This record gives sequence, C-alpha cells and structure tokens, in this order.
Amino acid sequence: MDLPSTMTAIEILRPGGPEVLVPATRPLPQAGPGEVLVRVAAAGINRPDVLQRMGGYAPPPGASDIPGLEVAGEVVATGPGVSWPSVGDFVMALVAGGGYAEYCAAPAAQCLPVPARLGAVEAAGIPETFFTVWTNVFDRAALKPGEAFLVHGGASGIGTTAIQLARRHGARVFATAGTPGKCAACEALGAEKAIDYRACDFVRELKDATQGSRIDVILDMVGGDYTARNIALLREEGRLVQIAFLKGHKAELDLNALMRKRLVVTGSTLRPQSVAAKGRIAASLRETVLPWLEDGSVRPVIHETYPLARAADAHAALEADRHVGKIVLEIPDLTR
Repeated sequence: MDLPSTMTAIEILRPGGPEVLVPATRPLPQAGPGEVLVRVAAAGINRPDVLQRMGGYAPPPGASDIPGLEVAGEVVATGPGVSWPSVGDFVMALVAGGGYAEYCAAPAAQCLPVPARLGAVEAAGIPETFFTVWTNVFDRAALKPGEAFLVHGGASGIGTTAIQLARRHGARVFATAGTPGKCAACEALGAEKAIDYRACDFVRELKDATQGSRIDVILDMVGGDYTARNIALLREEGRLVQIAFLKGHKAELDLNALMRKRLVVTGSTLRPQSVAAKGRIAASLRETVLPWLEDGSVRPVIHETYPLARAADAHAALEADRHVGKIVLEIPDLTR
C-alpha cells in the first residue's frame, strides 16, 4: 500500500484554552516493533486530552506529543513481531498519544477488532473509557454480581460506560449527575437511580435507595470533599476507586471509618502503564466485553462529532459539560 510521507495532525501550540489546538503537517508515524499503523477514521476526546492541552498532563516518555488516546480505523502497516492485526483489518486502539491525526501508531496488544454492528465513530469512543472502567471497577475493585455500585459523573464517557458494564455484569447500579436530563439519561442506560448532586444530598438519597445497606463499590472522578462522603456511604468491605480529582487531589480521610468498615481505597491512571499491562486489559475486554458489544447489550454513547480540523471546537464542547457520553473527532471520507 502506498502511503504518504506526511499527514495532518492537531498540535498544541502552547498550554492554554481550546484555541491552542491547531492543524499542522507532521511526518507519517512508523509502526515500530509490536506496533501497527492505523489510518484514523475517528478519534475519541477525553478529559486527559484537556489536561494535556492545559500543560498539566505530559505524555509518557517516548509517546507522541499529539493529543488523543483512542482511535478507530484501518491497519495500513505492521511492525516486526506483529501476528495480529493484519493490514486491512479495522480496529479500535488505545494509544498513549497521537490520536488526533490522520495516521497513528498503536501497540498491537492494545488493539481490538471492531464489532460489525459498530461504525468508526462508535468504535473510537470505546478504548479509553472501557479500558479504564474495566481495570478499575472489575480488576481493582472486583465488583461482583448483586453488589451495589455507584459512579459519579454518570453522564460522562466513563460514567455511561460504567453504568452499562456494571449493569450487564449483574450489579445494582447508581449514579450522580448534574442535571435532571443527565440523570434521566443515566437511568435510561440502566442505573436504578441517578441523583442530581446539585439538588440533593447523594449520601442521604443513596442510603434511602439501598434501605440503609449502602454501597459496595464507588468509582469517583471528583475527589476533594467527595472523599469523606464516599467513605460514609460505603458499607463494610466496601471499595473506593479514584480515577481523577476534579475537585482537588487532597482530602480528609476518616481512618476510624476506614478501619472499622475494613474499606479499600485505591486508584490508578491508565496512560503511564506498560504495553503489557494494557494488553492484559485488552485481553479481558476481548474475552468478556466484546461479546456484549457484538450482541448490542452494551454500546458506546456518542453525543456529538466534529471534523478533525475542529478539534478546538470539540474541546470547547467537552468543557461546556452539556454532553452525555463521548465527543468524537472524525475524518469523514474514512468513516465507515
């Protein structure tokens, strides 16, 4: 296959607002050992991209400085040591950077086949959120069928994914969100009850909803003063998983409650983890979650799409926080 020597990509001119995202011409990436080169049809937008744009989340050593952590598209080249995928395969891939571009190099171990029922835009909204939810809720917190699960930010990309996966797994699912409309969207996706955190005390509401038995697992992206409230809401042997801290990374922790209820407080970031670690997550998703995507019982929620050149507008839309699910960049002539 004849490939160009250059491509269009989105650069970050300097730390700042959405306006610092601009199209630029870059050399075509090469597929190194264990990697494939993907001609990108669509790329997901995520909160870590915003943090990188603002100068607060540098790419790991060796990763592209181009933002973008997930892509979907056609494999056009493979590096040494790759047995799957092959040239011509349509994949969705988790990457450590480089997604906002016409071409992106991706570790083969972090690629998944795209179910036939999904197009590129939907597929591009899967890797970052599904990898994150799986490793934190199911690996780290070991959510079990029948347990009560709460996700804060239920209308976000992470939230809409967590609601569906936990419900499909057989858990009782609860969520918080910031408007009545977002709460309704969470309940439509499978949450037993969604609480408008601006209008209600979610701790009291959820104690009532569970008849005082409380919550087994909480997935939190808020941090700050939510930490103490989460600890109060967890039942004995409960698990709190922290994956972001929109309200601050420091919090008071009631060690007495932690010890008395034998709680587990954990957390993780996905981007700095090794290819081998992410490959293990991909293998779990392929075994357990891919069939759910194939039968339609779980599906990515896509709020809106923008052409690649309008990445700045896509970031502005994400920061406006009116969306439910994911915002995705697309390259229309390549989107199937």
